[in-house]
Amino acid sequence: MRLHLTTQPRLRMTDAIGITTFMLVVAALLLPTGSFAQVAPTDLNTIESPQEDEDIDSNLVPLDPELTLTPPDLISAGDKPENLGAAVGQPSAVAPLAQAPESSNTSIPSAATAYNIPVVIDPSVQSHIHFFNTSIRGRFEQWLVRLSRYRPLVENIFAEFNLPSDLVYLSLVESGFNPYAFSRAKATGPWQFMKGTGKVYGLRIDHYVDERRDPIKSTVAAARYLRDLYDMFGTWPLAMAAYNAGEGKVMRALHTAQAETFSDISKTKLIRPETKQYVPRIMAATVIARNPDQYGFSQEPVAPHQFEEVVVNRPLHFRAIANTTGIPYEELRLLNPELRRDATPPDDSIYHLKVPVGSGAKVAQLLDRVPTYKFPPLAATKTHQVKADSSRWYRVRVGDTLEKVSKRFRVPLKALKARNNLSNPIIKPGEFLIITR
Repeated sequence: MRLHLTTQPRLRMTDAIGITTFMLVVAALLLPTGSFAQVAPTDLNTIESPQEDEDIDSNLVPLDPELTLTPPDLISAGDKPENLGAAVGQPSAVAPLAQAPESSNTSIPSAATAYNIPVVIDPSVQSHIHFFNTSIRGRFEQWLVRLSRYRPLVENIFAEFNLPSDLVYLSLVESGFNPYAFSRAKATGPWQFMKGTGKVYGLRIDHYVDERRDPIKSTVAAARYLRDLYDMFGTWPLAMAAYNAGEGKVMRALHTAQAETFSDISKTKLIRPETKQYVPRIMAATVIARNPDQYGFSQEPVAPHQFEEVVVNRPLHFRAIANTTGIPYEELRLLNPELRRDATPPDDSIYHLKVPVGSGAKVAQLLDRVPTYKFPPLAATKTHQVKADSSRWYRVRVGDTLEKVSKRFRVPLKALKARNNLSNPIIKPGEFLIITR
């Protein structure tokens, strides 16, 4: 048996910061002509039959209903641009990966806080702050406590991808950082990945393993996705909106409204009310999480997500491991949320099972005594594959030239021109290019 001690996340995907393939099912709808380059629609996912139900295991729990609620004062305002959208401000100039300008309204919080994502404390954000701090205070405190267990590893991974550390609070709004959270839209895990997006970003999702629920691997995937969304849209409010609504919808809204910012499209009916409130909701969660003392939230220390790994070469069930080693069943579930059937997969001869720190050597010695688990036969499923290519959109920013874009994405200049049917080397801010590797 091989034993691995792991107290910090092992990042094996950090060299993937560059171009990542995007899902653009609705790419054809983003045209017609104009500033968009011509491109065939691209679908990068395994598309399941509409009649086929998601294989939901018993470990999953419904997403907290409070995560999808809207504060009462915003509900009463209705979906009017002047009420829902205009309140969402955006700094006029935000350094891409540096400290964002602070809001002139510093009444909440009273002490200046150096956020590294844009935070504008306007009426919409204030309403969400009040909602978190009063209406669902107990639940929000649970989210903060749960997140504190995983925050060191998330910040470490985000640093590897050169992402603002405050983006960690996006996971509060998505799931309260619950690895077992499952939404009605079939998004799963702390970062609420849909199945197709998770696979695009390298996550294993099958009958036995769902790495959307793995705190480390899903965070690496989220970091890659957020990095790509920022490269596409150039601002964090737009990138966060695209994380919620999809990049295609946000692109289409920008193009239709001839807009440049999230604030602009939030004043229209081109994006859903949920997306209009998603960005200020993240800002509100960031304000409270960065200033917990001011809001009276406890900061009791929580044991970080640490573990040792033992290599398992046959399917073993958690309960059998617990009976043999004395490790509590619930602790094995806590450390291995990606295992959908509470057992190591039958098709993986080298599976790294996570066990509590200090128990790895003992577990390795006792594994031979653990009986092999026999999985029930799989039910037949119907899926069809859609061929993928490696194309994605890029929105031209101020100062960009074709040569700069070519070097940034490591695409030959000639290929970039040919793919976008460009004869003139001049590109303008706001135009969209298709990037193909």
